[in-house]
Amino acid sequence: MPSHGSLTKAGKVRNQTPKIPPKGKKNKPPRIRNRIEYIVRVAKPKSE
Repeated sequence: MPSHGSLTKAGKVRNQTPKIPPKGKKNKPPRIRNRIEYIVRVAKPKSE
């Protein structure tokens, strides 16, 4: 099975790219966020 290009160069660019640490997530997933908003608004409303 012929390949396009030599296999000795496979992964060259990815190995040369500097490793950058991942950024933290700023928002919670929508399912959790919607549940918290429901609890605040409907389940336990502020007593006036």
